[in-house]
Amino acid sequence: MTLIQVIILAIIEGITEFLPISSTGHMIIAAHYMNIENQTLLKSFEVIIQFGAILSVVILYKKKFLSTDLSFYKKLIFAFIPTGIIGFILKNKIESWLGSVQIVAWALIVGGVVLIACDYIFKPQNQTKKIDDLNLKQSAALGFFQSLALIPGVSRSGATIVGGLFMKLSKKEAAEFSFFLAVPTMAAATLYKSIKIIPTINMQEFGLITIGSLVAFLVAYVAIKTFIHIVGKYGFLYFGVYRIVLGAIILILG
Repeated sequence: MTLIQVIILAIIEGITEFLPISSTGHMIIAAHYMNIENQTLLKSFEVIIQFGAILSVVILYKKKFLSTDLSFYKKLIFAFIPTGIIGFILKNKIESWLGSVQIVAWALIVGGVVLIACDYIFKPQNQTKKIDDLNLKQSAALGFFQSLALIPGVSRSGATIVGGLFMKLSKKEAAEFSFFLAVPTMAAATLYKSIKIIPTINMQEFGLITIGSLVAFLVAYVAIKTFIHIVGKYGFLYFGVYRIVLGAIILILG
């Protein structure tokens, strides 16, 4: 991987990780069209730079993560458990899906339709709950929604947001809960994979990964703030249309 490829992938990770358009799907597509999908460094890079994206959430919402509100952490734990269990059980199957651009394309299209439908189904006047109103059972249910993102192209944030809307959270609250839940979910997955990967990385590769992590952090920081503004003002229409168009282009190009 070249430095330019590293920066491109890091920008893609930073933009897409917390938007409902699937970071995994975009990374698979980008690697496919840059013809680097089979490079050993790519797998290590994709895993470790997620630490940069995670850090952006923690810093943006540091008051929330530094609070002494134990109920907040209980909700995150209960929401994380379903994805953790399902992901562990299906890890081999998931690995086989990661190489399929076709799966990503169809998941993008279906997810796009769902997002557009959400703007019509969930009216603002009915979405009155806040994260503090969720109980542990509802938090666990959101974890099951998030587990749908184990399918490449579905989008972890998108699945969690849709689940939040079903729980009558506002769009902003649903989006923010998806950010919060990303921290334990991504941290656990990234740490688990990094333990195996780090000993195999040489110093040059470590330098590229460090640059990628920094770029991912900076881009994700901006993307999160921008996403909250767009969702609050325009809803999910543009994200849904983007997903459908991208998925269709991939299918056409083969």
